[in-house]
Amino acid sequence: MTSAMSDLPKVQCIARARIPTVQGPDIFLHLYQNDRDNKEHLAIVFGENIRSRSLFRRNAGETQEERMIRGAYVGKLYPGRVKADVDEKQGLSLSFDEKTGELVVEPNTTWCDKDTLVRIHSECYTGETAWSARCDCGEQFDRAGKLISVEREGDIVGGNGHGVIVYLRQEGRGIGLGEKLKAYNLQDLGADTVQANLLLKHPADGRDFSIGRAILIDLGISNVRLLTNNPDKVAQVEQAPYLHCVERVPMVPLSWSGNHKDGIHSKEIEGYLRTKIERMGHLLQKPLTLHTNNDTNHQSTPIA
Repeated sequence: MTSAMSDLPKVQCIARARIPTVQGPDIFLHLYQNDRDNKEHLAIVFGENIRSRSLFRRNAGETQEERMIRGAYVGKLYPGRVKADVDEKQGLSLSFDEKTGELVVEPNTTWCDKDTLVRIHSECYTGETAWSARCDCGEQFDRAGKLISVEREGDIVGGNGHGVIVYLRQEGRGIGLGEKLKAYNLQDLGADTVQANLLLKHPADGRDFSIGRAILIDLGISNVRLLTNNPDKVAQVEQAPYLHCVERVPMVPLSWSGNHKDGIHSKEIEGYLRTKIERMGHLLQKPLTLHTNNDTNHQSTPIA
């Protein structure tokens, strides 16, 4: 292992499957294990031709059926198919190094050397599943999927939708769901999101994005167009010479659109966004209008 990679976790993609979605194009859900924690992290991949190097590596003694079952196939599965490495209907085939079993990257079958739209997203049960209006995590997750789903790349195999959402199991900025719920109670008692974490003896943001970097490298992504407002993510996505953030794509809250029906509207989300700007340095570039604490006449305080 080179010195540039030695500080990264070792990740292994153990399964991949096609998922039809309401966003439009199919996605390929990748499940990862790693040597840093016992959590199963995910990569939501738009584009059949974005390939995990660890998943597609040929292992000694494995059958073509075993490769198809774990998702290491080219093209599309169909009843009666017998070869993972060749899709006879689409005229696609993969090549491998005879000594190492590593996938040989060929532009006609495997995404490479492209600027790729990426979201590194931390799990948020409350925002994504429990309809929480305390944060915009669910909104950002949905918007990332919609934005990536319309990315196009000419005639390359895979059609519409090219990009990756790396989904890290880092609930509550790394403190876990139980501590996050305690933090919510502290917020109702008057603390902001940063103060609540600190009062619980946690860092303001304890997340580690190194597993995300390792997953992107495993997927052969080198040039990232990162969907984020978080400057820490921009810094942490760098892993020279393998991974580089070539562009930050802002994630502007939908509630700023001027249409009151769009986005999340609550006093909690206002405080959440205010803290992101004022305490955490998030790169939200559109002026934010927030209600004051004693706002009974819907007056507002603008924050640049």
